[in-house]
Order: sequence, then C-alpha cells, then structure tokens
Amino acid sequence: MALTRRNGRSRATLVFLILLSITLITLDFRGDSGVIDAIRDGATDALAPVRNVADDAFSPLGDAFHGITGYGGMRDENARLKARIAELEGRETEVEADRKELRDALNLLGVDFIGDMPTIAARVVGAPVSNFEQTIELDQGSSDGIRVDMPVVSGDGLVGRVVQVSRSRSMVQLITDPASSVGVRFVKSNEVAVAEGEGAERRMSVSFVEIAVKFAKRELAVTSGLNDSIFPAGIPVGRMVTAKASPGELQQDVTMEPLADLNHLRFVRVLARKPR
Repeated sequence: MALTRRNGRSRATLVFLILLSITLITLDFRGDSGVIDAIRDGATDALAPVRNVADDAFSPLGDAFHGITGYGGMRDENARLKARIAELEGRETEVEADRKELRDALNLLGVDFIGDMPTIAARVVGAPVSNFEQTIELDQGSSDGIRVDMPVVSGDGLVGRVVQVSRSRSMVQLITDPASSVGVRFVKSNEVAVAEGEGAERRMSVSFVEIAVKFAKRELAVTSGLNDSIFPAGIPVGRMVTAKASPGELQQDVTMEPLADLNHLRFVRVLARKPR
C-alpha cells in the first residue's frame, strides 16, 4: 500500500514539472524575461535529477553503439600499425645485410697477403648448386680482365681459381671442390703437402705428410707456390684440425679447415696474374 502511494506521488511530481516547463516556454515567447529567467533556473535545478536518471539509463546504450560503430576503424588502425611494424623490421634486416656487405668489402680492401699484385674486385652472384660441384659465379668477366686459372681470394684467404669465363661473368672452382687441389706449406713445421677438396661442409684432406712431422695445434697452412703453381706463395689456405699416424702407414692422415668462409662469400678479389 505504501509502495502504491509513493509511486503515485512520484508521478504527480513528474507531471507537475512537465507542465511547469511548458508554461515557462510559453512565457518566454511572450517576453517576460526577468521573471522567467529566475523561474527557469529553478526549474532546471529541479529537473536535474530526472535528467541524470535518464542519462544513466541511456549511457550504456550510447557506449555500446559507439563501440560497434568504432570497431571497424579500430581494426583498420591495427592492421595499419602491423603493416608498419613489418615494414620497419624488413628495413632493419636490409640495413644489417648492407652493413655486412660493407664490412666484407672493407675487410677485402685490407688484405695484406696480396702485396702489390694487381687485382680485380668482383661480387659473388651465384652460389654452389651441389656438394659435388663447388663453384661460385662472379659478376666480372673477360671484358674486365679475368682469365681462366687466375686465383681468387677473400679477406680471410684463398677461395679458389677461375675455371670458366664469359664476357661479363666468370666461374670459380672453390678449394672445397672434390676436383680441387692446392699445394700448401705449414708455417711452423715447414711441411709441404697437397690439400684436396672433399665437398661442401667437409674438411679438406691433406696428402703427402710424413709420419715424423709434428704439427702445432691449429697450425696455419699457406700456398706453397712450388712447381709453377697457379697460386702464388703465401696465401692463407686453412688450419690443421686433425693429424693421425696409423701404424704401418707411410703418411699421416691430416685434415684442414679452410680459412675463408666459403658459404657466405659476398665480395672477392681475382688476382690479375698471368696464368702459367
């Protein structure tokens, strides 16, 4: 019973306020501005709780509507940001590759084992296609002065020799190619031998090493330059890895790792040496 009485009183108050608003609007049109302003201000304060209730009731709906209408724009913005991040990451990768190329080029310019021998700088444009044929392609050819059997080096050491030349391209056989052999001399032991390629990702084998020879750990081997070799003496080739003397054998089993990083060549120098 009390609840019914309270609801009736609330309805009466609401009706009174609505009628008061209509009256104020009518008087305002008639020009009674002084009195009307005072009454209107009071009515505004009186209606404030009613407006607050209405605002509270409808604000969740407004927020929901705004979220629905703004979702498409937010999704597009997220896609744009993701694309921008991918672009920046790609640029960072490109920049790092450029820096690597620059380091390789500068390293090559500082090669001291070449001496005053004229050279031809070239970029590697083709990698080995198989383990059995270890060759790379260069972007320089006969028009640049390259000839068959010219030695090729990187900043770390011997790479191989030129085996095929066209006007604008040349093919280099790497020292790891199974058909490659290089006369070498071990620096500390002064032992002369022949290093032969065994294919990609495999150590080079070294032949003609006497049983009595004692190697230093990781001993350096350079080109020997003997027997009219196409490779001039003193070019670093590799470091000894293992040396085993089997009973009854006349030679040691020696393996060697190339110094040059043959899997990641970018720039090389061709020694402009007249082939013998």
